[in-house]
Amino acid sequence: MKYVVIGGGIVGACAAYYLSKKEDDVLLIDKEFAGKATLAGAGIICPWISRVDDPDWFAIASRGALYYPELIDSLKEDGETETGYAHTGALAVGTDLNQLKEVKGKAEWRKREHSEVGEVKLLEAPGAQEYFPPLSKELHGVYISGSARLDGRLLGKSLINAFQKNGGRLLEEKVEFKKLENGKAAVITSDGVIEADEIIVAGGAWTNFLLEPLGLKVSQEAQRGQIAHLALDEDTSSWPVVLPQDSSHYLVAFEDQRVALGATRETGSGFDYRLTAGGVAEVLNEGIRVAPGLEEATLKEVRIGFRPLGSDIRPILGRVPLYDNVTIVTGLGASGLTMGPYAGSIAAKLAMGEEVELDLSPYDPLRMKHPE
Repeated sequence: MKYVVIGGGIVGACAAYYLSKKEDDVLLIDKEFAGKATLAGAGIICPWISRVDDPDWFAIASRGALYYPELIDSLKEDGETETGYAHTGALAVGTDLNQLKEVKGKAEWRKREHSEVGEVKLLEAPGAQEYFPPLSKELHGVYISGSARLDGRLLGKSLINAFQKNGGRLLEEKVEFKKLENGKAAVITSDGVIEADEIIVAGGAWTNFLLEPLGLKVSQEAQRGQIAHLALDEDTSSWPVVLPQDSSHYLVAFEDQRVALGATRETGSGFDYRLTAGGVAEVLNEGIRVAPGLEEATLKEVRIGFRPLGSDIRPILGRVPLYDNVTIVTGLGASGLTMGPYAGSIAAKLAMGEEVELDLSPYDPLRMKHPE
């Protein structure tokens, strides 16, 4: 069997890696477009207190969180240890103590089904500062130990390295689809026309450009996110992810004395690859409002990523009619690094004909009309 995966972001890279562990002929095709979401995002692996109220979203998000230890162990077996993944815990913060008591209750309720939620602790101000020193002393917090953070760049690199170690081939170029008369699709590359037995389309925000020659379109659009990275002169490696309860922004600390402040959610941006004054001001002001101790940190860089934002909150994942060999996986929106590896593994299972452990009908790629 010959497999082709299109898209080398976190989703496609994990699909290709999963295939390479079991199959001999796997080709990953990727073109480094400016604004790839994986390279910009800071991963927050904490679906347990999400404000998204959709059981089908949670089914993927929770499985995504639980899939990470297995994936990280597999990568270690392949000699890849720099994955950017670490169990640091998460800290929900706010000034409303009653609201945080509700957050604590939600986490404890999730823990009844998922022991991986871990310790859940209410921290009255200024107790939260002990976990994340730059925080405002006015903020209360709820600490959830069974949460993690991720550096998408490092994990993506590790996945592709391990994929190649397992015999997978990487082709770095743009690709086009071609319809075949036998009810299948093929891809056109510099190597010519490749008639693969199975093709996984994991093109992120660019997926519809890829699908156009096949007459297919999924209901998603590009959503720009701007995220600031600050450099500090202290050890940040064990600081938890910070989730302010009065906004969609966040703070993620990494091992290299760095804290990411994110992120804007600029729906309707298209592929406008620019830092904007308003966007940069938004992430800096929100981050410093929550953690005024970061005010003297060095602004190291600001990254831009285009999220593949679906018309509803659920991922776009599954096979499509008309073509016997095409699986699509995209539309993860702001949850790309939480769900991405697991969603990629599900796409790989579909391509190989393996059993999938959940009903995929809520994620049907063609379930919605595309927004005009």
